[in-house]
Amino acid sequence: MDGTDRTGSTRRGFIGGAAAVAATAAGTAALGGPAAAAAPRARPAAPGRRTGSGAQTVAVLGGGVAGLTAAHELAERGYRVTVYEKKAPGGKARSMDVPGSARGGRKPLPGEHGFRFIPGFYRNLPDTLRRIPFPGNANGCHGNLVASTEVMLARIGHEDIRLPFRSAGKPPPLLTPDALRRALTGFLDAFGNIPVHETAYFVSRLLVWLTSCDARRTGAWERTPWWEFIRAARMSPNYQRLLAIGITRNIVATKAEVASTKTVSTCIEAFLFNALGRGADGEPDRVLDAPTNEAWIDPWVAHLRSLGVTFEIGPAVRDLRIAGGRITEAVLQDPSGAKRSVTADHFVSAMPVEHARTTWNAQVRAADPQLARCDKLQTDWMTGIQFYLTEPTPVLHGHVNHIDSPWSITSVGQAQYWSGRDFRADYGDGAAADCLSVDVSEWDRPGILYGKTAKQCTREEVAREVWAQMKAGLNDTGRTVLSDAKIHSWFLDPAVEIGGPRPVNDEQLLIHPTGTWHNRPSARTAVPNLFLCGDYVATDIDLATMEGANASARAAVNALLDASGSRAGRCAITPLYRAPELELPKADDAIRHGLGLPNAFDLG
Repeated sequence: MDGTDRTGSTRRGFIGGAAAVAATAAGTAALGGPAAAAAPRARPAAPGRRTGSGAQTVAVLGGGVAGLTAAHELAERGYRVTVYEKKAPGGKARSMDVPGSARGGRKPLPGEHGFRFIPGFYRNLPDTLRRIPFPGNANGCHGNLVASTEVMLARIGHEDIRLPFRSAGKPPPLLTPDALRRALTGFLDAFGNIPVHETAYFVSRLLVWLTSCDARRTGAWERTPWWEFIRAARMSPNYQRLLAIGITRNIVATKAEVASTKTVSTCIEAFLFNALGRGADGEPDRVLDAPTNEAWIDPWVAHLRSLGVTFEIGPAVRDLRIAGGRITEAVLQDPSGAKRSVTADHFVSAMPVEHARTTWNAQVRAADPQLARCDKLQTDWMTGIQFYLTEPTPVLHGHVNHIDSPWSITSVGQAQYWSGRDFRADYGDGAAADCLSVDVSEWDRPGILYGKTAKQCTREEVAREVWAQMKAGLNDTGRTVLSDAKIHSWFLDPAVEIGGPRPVNDEQLLIHPTGTWHNRPSARTAVPNLFLCGDYVATDIDLATMEGANASARAAVNALLDASGSRAGRCAITPLYRAPELELPKADDAIRHGLGLPNAFDLG
């Protein structure tokens, strides 16, 4: 026995009460209560033309969440859709087989780019999940979502903070500014190690955001770094670590000194309303009950094929050619290096921004200036590594934020959620019993083992360094939570190529420095048959997420329907929840903003 306490009762503090927002403010892994009515299903109100030789054709360039969503919505409306995807359907959301890991008729060990996390404030993606048939589930793949119940902020050399992460048992009936102040103060009191006056100040800054009009949000707060907005420089180290650095490095994958207040605060606001039972699809933290491909992507692809969607896997999009103001063809390059062209009536660019913008030549960019602005959008590395363990090791029933780790690590034990599956019997060689999935958000800071950044390490060194950083936060109280002897193997995302003079990551993450919002494009372009979708396209969630990818795809499809004169019903796009009680303070702030006055709650 290694001394692991399966009940989780240690000297590490477990804070009771409604503390979901405290977990958010400290930075949960990525991006309640009585769930509100589900988002309206995005079914066509009137049938489009049937799939067949007379139907309009659409080339969807990219098969991630955005591309598959667009294909889904278009196929339901009678369009002939072909999805072109370089690697595999699902993009960064997919799971992938660990090569050579299967034995004895078992499936390969499941690897992934990073663990899936589907908050309850997502509304558009859950609607799509409900519309993907899954055997035995009345609500399709949505029935494969299970809620986590807690979160841990693992500190190095400090007491860890373990918090329930679920909706409030009895949300306040009216979300007035005073009610919100009391609720937020109660949530943040759960930390216990931030000075009271600093907690009060942080709450006051959140009230400034919550009562700010849209013009102030997209103007002043989009251009204000989160660090500056919450006055982190003048506060205690715990305030800086938990409320400034943690949230930006572990949710938004950028640095507090440069992260947009609009992006960070939008995320906090969404989690807050989710925790208070407002406008939510479910509990604040939900994961899938199986590897992503089994629970979601494979059934989705099968359903799309049943709707007539075809897939071409392998070719990379290299160029879009334009003539007469329209895209006439897309140039593809097959894995062999051979190039060919494909034609369609409409083109939906559904690739990540760092790949999509390489396909917009000078003529295409000249046709729509918003495409050139995408060059200013920035991406960074946020990449996953999985550790397969020989014994079940559920650190807790939820995500762990290794808040003091130099590489901004978050993790979750996955097998505990995979009901109906025996990990040892179903995957690998029979020796692995669990999968600890880890996201690494900081690749440019020195680690604790080798003194090198993650980009400077070999793959083996990255695995050892990540494991050491997790142990530093979890094994520092005399209890062995992670044991070296339990490591069976590990798998690092193959999109990462490191150890050489030029590190490469083919699957990066959009980040959100100040001003980013104003460079994000809309789904509709000035080219009448070219449409954009992906997590970089402007949506109200303002964060690189699967929800943003899904919502942008719906917007792209609606624009395509308009352009083609379709009579089919438009896709429903459910915005983030807005508390009606706060609309009056926001209206007052709009007047103040127009007069050049600060927000009424902004005391500096």
